[in-house]
Amino acid sequence: MRVMGSKKLLFIFLLCFCLHGLLHAQVDENELIQFSGIVVTADSIKPVPFTNIVIKNTWRGTVADYYGYFSFVARINDTVVFSSVGFKKGKFVIPDTISSNRYSLIQVMTSDTILLPQTVIYPWPSREQFKEAFLALDVPDDDYERARKNLNAAKLKEMAASYPMDGSMNYQYSMQLYQDKLYYIGQTQPITILNPFAWAQFIKAWEEGKFKRKRKD
Repeated sequence: MRVMGSKKLLFIFLLCFCLHGLLHAQVDENELIQFSGIVVTADSIKPVPFTNIVIKNTWRGTVADYYGYFSFVARINDTVVFSSVGFKKGKFVIPDTISSNRYSLIQVMTSDTILLPQTVIYPWPSREQFKEAFLALDVPDDDYERARKNLNAAKLKEMAASYPMDGSMNYQYSMQLYQDKLYYIGQTQPITILNPFAWAQFIKAWEEGKFKRKRKD
C-alpha cells in the first residue's frame, strides 16, 4: 500500500510539473508578436533606409530596408531602440494592451546636428619650414600683375595646345568628319592646292606680310 501511494504521489507531481510547463509555454507564445513598421524623417516624411532596430539590452533586432520598412518577432513590453547616422535615437515600448499577435508602427526620426571640432591642416610639418618657405615666396607686386601673368596670351595658347580634347570636342570632330564624307559621297574630294579661293587667301596673306619672321629683341 505504501508503494502504491508513493507511485500515485510521483505521478501527480509529474502531472502538475507538465501542466505548469505547458501553461508557461502558452503564456510565452501569447507574448510573442510580429512587430512591423516603417521609419521616416520628421521634417519631410521620407524613409530612413538601413536603420538599426534593436531590442534594448539584447542582441535581437533587425535592419530596415532601403524604403525604411522592417519586420521581426518581439515580445510585449519590449523596448525597441531605433538608431541611424545623422538622427537622434528613438525608443518605443511595445504596449501590453495588444489583442492581436501583430503590431504596426510608424517611427519618426529627428535629425541630429553633429558639430565637429576645428581641424587646421598645414602643408609644412614644422613652423621652421613654414617660415623658410614663407620668406622665400615670390609674391607679385599687386593683383594686376598677377592677373596679367595668368592671362598671358602665349601662356594660354600653350596651355590650350597641351590640354587634350574633351568628350564634346571629340564628338564635334567626329561629326565633322562624318559630314565631310556625306558631302563628297559618290565623288572625288577636291585637292586644296587646286582651290582658287585658297590661293587668293594665300596671296593676300603674303602681301600683308603675315609670313615674315618676327625679330627677337
